[in-house]
Amino acid sequence: MRRYMIAYLEWLTKKLQHPETLSTEEISSLRKEILVQIGFMQHERLIHFLVVILVGIAFFLTLGMCLYFQTAGLVILCVMLLGLLAPYLWHYYFLENTTQKIYVLYNRVAALEDHMNYPNTEKITDALGQF
Repeated sequence: MRRYMIAYLEWLTKKLQHPETLSTEEISSLRKEILVQIGFMQHERLIHFLVVILVGIAFFLTLGMCLYFQTAGLVILCVMLLGLLAPYLWHYYFLENTTQKIYVLYNRVAALEDHMNYPNTEKITDALGQF
C-alpha cells in the first residue's frame, strides 16, 4: 500500500502542477476519482489503526505481566510485541499523513471547479507546504 499511495500522490501532484490545462470534465472526473481513492485509503488506515490498537494493548498487558512475574518467556514476548508495534506505528503514521496530503490536493481540485466553497485552499496549502 505504501508504494501505491506514494505513486498516486506523485501522479496527482504532477497532474495539478498545470491545472489550467484541465478541462471542466477532467476536473469533475478527477474530483470523483480522488474521492474513491480517499475511501480506499481511509479503509486501509482504519484497519491499520485497529491492528495498532490491538498490538499496543497486547504489548502493554504483556509488559505489565513481565514486570510482575519477571520471567524470561514474558520478556521475550514483550520484546517481540514491541518489535511488531514499532513498524505498525511507523506505517500508520505514513498512512495518516499521506491521506491528509491527498485531502489537501482534493481541495485544490475542488477549488478549480467550485472556488466559492473552497476559498482558502491556497492558504491551507501554503501553511502545510507543497507536496
